[in-house]
Amino acid sequence: MITDDRIILGLLAAVLAFVFVTRDRPSWSRFYTFVPIILVAYLLPSLMVTFGLIDVTDSNLWPVAKDYFLPAALFLMTLSIDLKGVIGLGPKALIMFFAATIGIVIGGPIALYIVAQFDPSIVGEGSGAAWRGLATLAGSWIGGGANQTAMLEIYQFDISQYSALIAVDIIVANIWMAFLLYGAGASTRMDRWLRADSSAIDALRDKMANYTSSVKRVASGNDYVLLFGTTFAAVGLCHLLAGPLGAFFAGVNGDDSVLASQFFWVVLFATTFGLAASFTRARALEGVGASKFGTVFIFLLVAVIGTKMDVTQIAETPGYMAIGVIWMLIHTILLLAVAWLIRAPFFFVAVGSKANVGGAASAPVVASAFHPALAPVGVLLAVLGYAVGTYGAILCAEMMRAVSGG
Repeated sequence: MITDDRIILGLLAAVLAFVFVTRDRPSWSRFYTFVPIILVAYLLPSLMVTFGLIDVTDSNLWPVAKDYFLPAALFLMTLSIDLKGVIGLGPKALIMFFAATIGIVIGGPIALYIVAQFDPSIVGEGSGAAWRGLATLAGSWIGGGANQTAMLEIYQFDISQYSALIAVDIIVANIWMAFLLYGAGASTRMDRWLRADSSAIDALRDKMANYTSSVKRVASGNDYVLLFGTTFAAVGLCHLLAGPLGAFFAGVNGDDSVLASQFFWVVLFATTFGLAASFTRARALEGVGASKFGTVFIFLLVAVIGTKMDVTQIAETPGYMAIGVIWMLIHTILLLAVAWLIRAPFFFVAVGSKANVGGAASAPVVASAFHPALAPVGVLLAVLGYAVGTYGAILCAEMMRAVSGG
């Protein structure tokens, strides 16, 4: 079992190289017709963990991916964005986002009630009551890590049982992400089933592709140094500003506040700096491959996220896992029903869901699976998820308390 991060990163890079090489081979064309390339890049690392090739228990790759790759990708992918085009996508994005939120809020108590009918012991009592622990799951699935921590502090769940909820969070959310990535590769068929008009999304994608072609040029070494220098200077500035702001709000609102999360501010600043740069001459850096390098960072992020899922852990927490699966099914059914009613494209289903369940680390990944130009839509909705996460999780927790008879 490999535990050295340097070797693990090399293996992940080799996986990505394998995926991109085979994508262009005629013998693999049928396979990639049905299985999106980004899904393969996500699942292969997870299989490496599941079958014991690598062990990421003490790995620092996720902090590196989150602190370096993600803000760099957000900056590069928003650098050439057409903000007017994003706004022009209309209100369906917000409708699907809040449908996803409602699905999580009502899904928790329904799932707990269903499983309790078969296993009454799952309800628990005192600090070990299931509803207290599931409140942390609601915080994570509506907002993110900061909201999850806030729920743990508010409801004082037995910390010795907390690892079971972490396993449910990671496994269920990542399996759902795999389905969404597959759906991104079959979005045309999904849109046909949803009777959706994706013309606005297609127009934005085509407009971005045309802009990239119009400014494309042969890059020099100076161009690449300028591109990477600008990108990582922006990443450094994000962390420089995020630290004091997080500390300030931690002092004002407590460590469990979303605004106390440095990650929240890093995401916000990376997106803001990229959008601001898109109104300047820096936008021309798209001509030397800004969004392409952003895609590289996104795929590195996808591969690292894949290492966080070990499907063998499902058997270790069957009761909580059953609740998590039913919960996610309710979330999914509501999302698809609303999308069918308002004829929303599958893009809004996927991004609205991951803006809740995955947050800023996953929403742009899923959005970019449709097209790199659409990544900012995922980021903007994920930031909204942070804002409503605590309130939605508290409402969900109180409903689960009522179901439990507490």
